[in-house]
Amino acid sequence: MGQDREAGRGCRVVVLASGGGSNLAALLGACADDNYGAKIVAVGSDRDGIGALDIARAAGVPTFVERVGDHATREDWDAALTEQTAQYHPDLVVSAGFLKLVGPVFLKHFGDRYINTHNALLPAFPGIHGPRDALNYGVRIAGATLFFVDEGVDTGPIIAQVAVPVLDDDTEDTLTERIKVAERAQLVTYVGRLARGGWTITERKVTIFSD
Repeated sequence: MGQDREAGRGCRVVVLASGGGSNLAALLGACADDNYGAKIVAVGSDRDGIGALDIARAAGVPTFVERVGDHATREDWDAALTEQTAQYHPDLVVSAGFLKLVGPVFLKHFGDRYINTHNALLPAFPGIHGPRDALNYGVRIAGATLFFVDEGVDTGPIIAQVAVPVLDDDTEDTLTERIKVAERAQLVTYVGRLARGGWTITERKVTIFSD
């Protein structure tokens, strides 16, 4: 699998978010540089009244909301989210704190171009409590993983990882905050690299072309 784009057109990015939008803000800041190679063409969410939507609207970026509760089934929601996202013709879809698991229809359309970031060094400590689980296990190195989403939970092909040392006095909160800083920087760097160079996925190996 891979991603082919018309040369010189730039990479169209749809960002999905469920929270305050700190990762979105960082991506928007990077996209302000013409050399970054990406343009955020829409921001979608599963809920109203969140900071990410406010940030997008302030930047003049179109937004959409697709709430699970507005649909009879989760499958209907998945199909509606797919349709909403597809209308912006994205080359890349970025989960920036999107708290819903997409389904098979979404992955059929965007599985080789939908990326997410996780606050642990996968395959260790998947799920929603990565830093806590890392601390409880007693590891000395934690970190963050950027990956392409597949049908599993934090199991997709890995794009990049960044290490964050665990300090002797770390709590879940302090470790989480330090990971967030490294995670955000990694997300911005690699969205730009993917946008400028394109990529292929062969089995589990992700190759980013020269940018």
